[in-house]
Order: sequence, then C-alpha cells, then structure tokens
Amino acid sequence: MRLFRGAQDRRHAKRLQDQLELIEAGLMENLEFASSVADAPARYLMEAGGKRIRPMLTLLTSELGEGPNEMVRRAAQAVEMTHLASLYHDDVMDDAKLRRGVPAAQTVWSNSVAILAGDLLFARASSLVSGMGEEAIMLQARTFERLCLGQLHETVGPQPDDEPIPHYLQVLADKTGALIATAARMGVMFGGAPTTYADAVMEYGERIGVAFQLIDDVIDLSPKADQTGKRAGTDLRAGVATLPLLLLRQSAEGNSADAALLERIEDGVARIASGEDPALLDPEVEALRAHEVTRETEATARRWATNAVAALDVLPKSQVHRALERMADSIVNREG
Repeated sequence: MRLFRGAQDRRHAKRLQDQLELIEAGLMENLEFASSVADAPARYLMEAGGKRIRPMLTLLTSELGEGPNEMVRRAAQAVEMTHLASLYHDDVMDDAKLRRGVPAAQTVWSNSVAILAGDLLFARASSLVSGMGEEAIMLQARTFERLCLGQLHETVGPQPDDEPIPHYLQVLADKTGALIATAARMGVMFGGAPTTYADAVMEYGERIGVAFQLIDDVIDLSPKADQTGKRAGTDLRAGVATLPLLLLRQSAEGNSADAALLERIEDGVARIASGEDPALLDPEVEALRAHEVTRETEATARRWATNAVAALDVLPKSQVHRALERMADSIVNREG
C-alpha cells in the first residue's frame, strides 16, 4: 500500500515504517505464552503476515497531533491483536480452509483450539487496553460488542422485515468498519491530536472498512489465484451471500436471464454442500464475474471510499491528509 510519494514523503514513510517495526516486535512479545500448547496457535496468524492496515492507520492519525509514542504503539498493538483474534473466530464460523495463504488455524489444530487461541488474543488485547484509561477501555468494549453483533447478524441473516442489502452493509460496518474506526480514533486520542478530529477519523475508518470488504467481494470472483491466494468464487461456493449475489437476487425479480443464473448458482451451492465437486460452479462464477452486478459492487465500494475521504474535510491539508486519501484509494484499487 503506497501512501507516500516524493522525497519528503519517503522520509515520512521511513519514520512510520520504523514505528511499524516496533509495533511488530511488540506484537510478537505480547503473543508469547509460557505454555507451548498455547504459544504456537496464538502466534500462528501473526506469523502468517498481513497488511497491518489498522496499526498504520493508528500511526497516521497520531501524526495529526504529536505523532507516535509508547501509548500510540500500545494502542496499535491492541487493535491488531483484536483483529487477529476475530480472524480465528471468523474462520471457524465460515469453515474457511485458508487464511493469508496458509491453512486456517482450525485445520491445523481443531475448531476448539482455534477459538481458544482467538480468546487468548482478545484477553491480551484487553490487558493492553486496561492500562490506557477509561475512554480507551470503553472504546475497546464497544468495538468488541460490534464485532460480535456483526458476526451474529451475519450468521442469523436478515429478518423478515430487513432489507437484505442494507442488512449486509451494516454487517460489514460492524465486523470490519468498527475496528478500523477504532484504530483511527486511538491515534488521535494518544497522539495528542485535537479532539475535534476524533469523530472525523472514526467516520473515515468505518467507511474505508466497508469499502475494503466490498472490494473483497469483487476479488473473491477474481481468477487471479496467485494474487488473491484463493480459488475464484470461494465465498460463492460456500454459500456466502456477498453483494454481487445480493444484487443478482434483486435483479432476478424482473429479469429471466438473471433468474436463470441465480437458480444455477443456488443449485450448484446446494450440490457442493452435499459433497459434490466445487468445480461444478466454475461457469457460474465466471458469469457472475462478468455480470453488471460485480461492476456495481465495485462502484459501491468506490462511493464508500469517496465518502470516507469527504469525512476528512475538518482535517488540515497535510502529508497525513494526503496519506489517508491514498489509503482509501489503495483499498479500492487492490487486486488481492
């Protein structure tokens, strides 16, 4: 994710990269457990790598004030640990086979071990935040609540009175946007930035979180497995209702060709669930990728990213502002 350009920006990038390395070292230290039974699974996803969008955002927003310090780095570690913990739980809930290019934790150990490893990370994140003041503790608690609610609403699905697409977008805001928003607010809180910036960066964070997941819906259909790290249509084959599928369902109500495609997809998902070869859905994955609903999903992601940047109007024009704009742009233009 290239956030900086030019000589001055490159020096800025180097400073932040140095801080990110300190955060990485702190994460490794805080994820050590005396018990070998706990240590290996708890460190597993951390060692698999990742984009570290949340810690970078905490560092960036701290520069709206006095910049990174020990408390900013501690906040960044707590947010990233919370994110990692949620991945263990998500993979169990979704029966995922891969995460970050490696086998999902529950396929290496078991569902129970993966869930408990996630719980250990949540505990360590809470321990870090516990010494950072009441505001941070309450922010962490509210964020954790939203993560749980997002997963619950995704699992149960929309209720009879719910519109499927707004329901889906709210799930994305809770499961992904909430924690990215918290990462942004933590930087303002502990970097000594004006409190008037806090709501703006939270709004920015939540919106880029939704944009991130919507682009993931598009990437899920990509045939470029070397970039995405997974087979095209992984979510579709698993019966996950991402935005392209929800838009197709909407379109199918008045379009016979879309209704036929939807019927083939739903039949294929049912057959895969009963044990048939996932490859049977290859033609439908390709058809959905080429369909206008996938372009509409991408356009929706771009609108969320544009609105995220608009939320930053209260911030001064600066290297940080430009970097936040580029972060939003990078999120919607990534291919994996």
